[in-house]
Amino acid sequence: MTDLRRVMSTFATGVTVITVGGETPHGMTANAFCSVSLDPPLVLCCVSGTARLHQAVSAEGHFAVSVLCAEQEDTARYFANRARPRGREQFVPLDWVPGPHTGAPLIVGALAWLECEVEEEVVAGDHSVFVGRVLHALAGEDRPALLFHGGAFRGLARAPLPDEANGQVRAG
Repeated sequence: MTDLRRVMSTFATGVTVITVGGETPHGMTANAFCSVSLDPPLVLCCVSGTARLHQAVSAEGHFAVSVLCAEQEDTARYFANRARPRGREQFVPLDWVPGPHTGAPLIVGALAWLECEVEEEVVAGDHSVFVGRVLHALAGEDRPALLFHGGAFRGLARAPLPDEANGQVRAG
């Protein structure tokens, strides 16, 4: 198990906050998230069977994803802390808006947001893979992304285009 953890830490992943709306909204930092299909539009997230979010996603049948930018490391740490408040209170210190399709909290300032309806839940070891049909997707500003690599958060800056590296601006 420790060898697998060490090996997987060499793989850089994006950082998201997965949220659920409803009577008792909940959120959690997650890096096990990816695109599955463009047609139909499907994504997946993996959630531990013991996580509060697992029960919430199963009960509500939907989830939202906020893809964090490099400046949102504090937000990622906040939602990774199991001692944070529960329910609506956990969202009090943050800027967020309810998703137009699910009501799930969307974190203001994120790079992108998705709202999804659970299409399938697959138990895989100690986690469930929630496959979500994308109901709504929106990209924000082009800014550096927050990554998780080697057990630490890291920022990712956009590499300059070849012409930019030479001090020239590409004509569009």
